[in-house]
Amino acid sequence: MSSTPTTTTSSDPLRAEDLTEVFRRAERRDQATHLVGTEQEKFGLYMDPQDPAGPRPVGYEAHVLPVLQAFIDEFGWRPAADRGPGGEIIALERDGASITLEPGGQFELSGKPLPHVHATCGEFTQHYRELHSVSQRLGLAWLATGFHPFATREEIQWMPKGRYRVMRDFLPTRGSRGLDMMLRTCTVQANFDFASEQQCGERLRMAMGVSGLSTAIFANSPYREGEDRGFASLRSDNWTDVDNARCGIWPWAFEPGFCYERYVEWALDVPMFLIRRDGAYLPVHLPFRIYMKDGYTAPDGTHHRAQRGDWDIHLSTLFPEIRLKPYLEVRGCDSVSSAFVCALPAMWKGLLYDADATAAAWELVAGLDFPARLALWQECRQHAMRSPRVHALCVRLMAIARAGLERQDVRDSKGRTEARFLDGLELLVQSGRSPADLAREALGASPGRGAAARRAFARHFHFAGAGGEPSPDPDA
Repeated sequence: MSSTPTTTTSSDPLRAEDLTEVFRRAERRDQATHLVGTEQEKFGLYMDPQDPAGPRPVGYEAHVLPVLQAFIDEFGWRPAADRGPGGEIIALERDGASITLEPGGQFELSGKPLPHVHATCGEFTQHYRELHSVSQRLGLAWLATGFHPFATREEIQWMPKGRYRVMRDFLPTRGSRGLDMMLRTCTVQANFDFASEQQCGERLRMAMGVSGLSTAIFANSPYREGEDRGFASLRSDNWTDVDNARCGIWPWAFEPGFCYERYVEWALDVPMFLIRRDGAYLPVHLPFRIYMKDGYTAPDGTHHRAQRGDWDIHLSTLFPEIRLKPYLEVRGCDSVSSAFVCALPAMWKGLLYDADATAAAWELVAGLDFPARLALWQECRQHAMRSPRVHALCVRLMAIARAGLERQDVRDSKGRTEARFLDGLELLVQSGRSPADLAREALGASPGRGAAARRAFARHFHFAGAGGEPSPDPDA
């Protein structure tokens, strides 16, 4: 789910120095060239007015494939090289951006790395228009929320992607909610550059420290199977029992003297998902450290040694709240409607790309020990703005982000800074609410799973397609 370029998958033998070199090569010394990449996932629904059961989750052949084909035929997207086991189209690419499918058919735009949020919001507005026009005539709607509000696992069709088969078998051995993560969660996230090892550490520490506050600000998933389950972000709660070796926040992120080697040491001890050979995904569940030392012998007797491409894949299968790849990936937020989607990259750009804002945001949480950090994270995902402490911290964090964007002073053709993308979300936070509270106000505590409830969920969480919703940039 990357929107900035990753290291090219390579069959070259993996050397010890390659483990950190992937990060050193990514350093962009000129901070004026630091970019922003944004990603968003949406749930698809087929809105058949003749179906007495109401809207239902999309399938690949009947619904998703026609959307992909229309994007190819009408908007200049190309099928990506990666295909399903039967040659199925599972990803598109165009001008540095990609469209991919998550395991349950979640439709993801991974945007092109861009110089500012004005351009990012323009990109998402174009995506909205393309998806909206195609989906309306196909009778599809796309919902932006962190956890599927009504569908059970059994109602969601798996997408034909080879690596998902491996994950589907392995994750249930690591935690009880891995399949829910794959099938029933959606996120919006953003990716950011760094100039040096020291700056990477400073940005990682701050982002990990306030990631729970970001979860609270964008919390948008109170419902599971038609009922309010008492969490503002069920998506975030779901991640606490997926695979605790590869997920969450980590004490070493807050210790002084960060270095790339520290992230590598952690990553080496996380069990792998898979390797890829000749276009096929092979399950390999050794800690990467052991795999790198001894290799892996497959059931057919073939012995595989560690390659540079294996390390790239492994880094992409680690799921901490802030992930280090050849960029910093902020991962802790629910998917949100078009009204708020551009606020995510804007908020984090304000916090990460202004040194004063980075320092001020870190000071909000600097005095916490690690158990207190875990407690704050829990408070954020469960209560969000309903917690007075979380509310106060989030108001301050939004103000810091706004000040950071104003100092960066990147203006659009109308003379407005990127801070304008915070306006609506900041007002919501100041009122003591998150998007989850808006959903509760509109839908109540127990909408259920019937046809009327499904239509109500579709209207409230609507992003594009059948129905109506403003584009991400109302001025576009």
